[in-house]
Amino acid sequence: MKYMNKKRILLCIQEFAPISRAEIAAKINISKPTVSMLVEELIRENWVYEKGSGESSSQGGRRPIQLYFNEKAMFILGTDIGGTKVHTILSDLNGSIIGEKSFHTAEFLKSGLLEKIAEDVDSMLMDKNINRDSILGLGAGVPGITDSKRGIVLEAPSLDWVNYPFIEEAKRYFEFPVVVDNDVNAAALGEQWLGAARDKKNVLFIAVGTGIGSGIIINNQLYRGAFGAAGEMGYMVTDRQDVKRDFKPVFQHYGYLESVAGGKSIGEAFTRSVRNDPGHPLYMEALSSELTGEMAFLCAAKGDGTAKKVIGEATEHLAFGVINAASLLNPEIIILGGGVSKSSNQILPKLCEMVKQYLPGSLEIQTTKLGNHAGVLGAVSLFLREHKSILTHIEEGDFL
Repeated sequence: MKYMNKKRILLCIQEFAPISRAEIAAKINISKPTVSMLVEELIRENWVYEKGSGESSSQGGRRPIQLYFNEKAMFILGTDIGGTKVHTILSDLNGSIIGEKSFHTAEFLKSGLLEKIAEDVDSMLMDKNINRDSILGLGAGVPGITDSKRGIVLEAPSLDWVNYPFIEEAKRYFEFPVVVDNDVNAAALGEQWLGAARDKKNVLFIAVGTGIGSGIIINNQLYRGAFGAAGEMGYMVTDRQDVKRDFKPVFQHYGYLESVAGGKSIGEAFTRSVRNDPGHPLYMEALSSELTGEMAFLCAAKGDGTAKKVIGEATEHLAFGVINAASLLNPEIIILGGGVSKSSNQILPKLCEMVKQYLPGSLEIQTTKLGNHAGVLGAVSLFLREHKSILTHIEEGDFL
């Protein structure tokens, strides 16, 4: 009972700080003497600190001493392992980034990716003079289907991983706990923790990059599906006639939607269109090399009709995917993330118009507030949610 009360008090302080002992007792229905006793323990253990001296207020009574959660009591690592870049951060318990490192995935994928992450971790800890004993653990997001309970990446095409024993390999480099999940699942948790979905219990986060995936939160719980593949929106089919015409995915194992609305597919469609138009300013460049999705968005922003048509068609497919997903899940909010979301001003108006046309009721659609840090902060949030790390330390009596 003492342990449970202590957990509740700490979580109450973390959520509602600054807060007094009397306010805690009222909020969680624990006696004031019990709250006072357990708060003193939390202060000694450095999880909580207090401010104020209890001086008299203007009404003559004494102001209560305010309690605060000590976000620097321990630290957490988050890593976002992408097909292009690996980004790792050192964070406090409130999600403030203290240090960060990144490297190109291809340089270390065959020669020791986890070893390189461990080197980056050591470098950050040394730079910030933080002892390894102060690290609660590491959360990792990977671009693929993941069995988070067993710590195995079942399939990650961009990393060429199949049944990769991520946690087992991580134990070779990290002595603290490690959790792993799909990168978009992690990003959804990050948005709920610190971003556009704060205070929302039903969330759909859609990452539109080279591929398209989504993270689903239902009734405040991450939904993974029976085999860890829930949210693979990239496999949605939004034009059955197109599929009949010998459909070929943009990459092997990729799905239909990401092959017509992902960043890579937008670049390919733009290239094909420009090659059919000798008068286009990029005609010669398109003949000699592949144009990128980013180039299509830049050209569209300058009024290029060819680029605008390509992006418009991709947006239509994406909108149909959003409509289908929202019809099933009925989320409070849909958040768009990933590289393509950087050009949200060219996507959102048409997308929202189509959603409003085909979907009954109102639906909030926003772009990520965490930007490039959605993945790494999501990985930190994943660790906090899945490992219950702070509460585990309290239970085990492992205090600072």
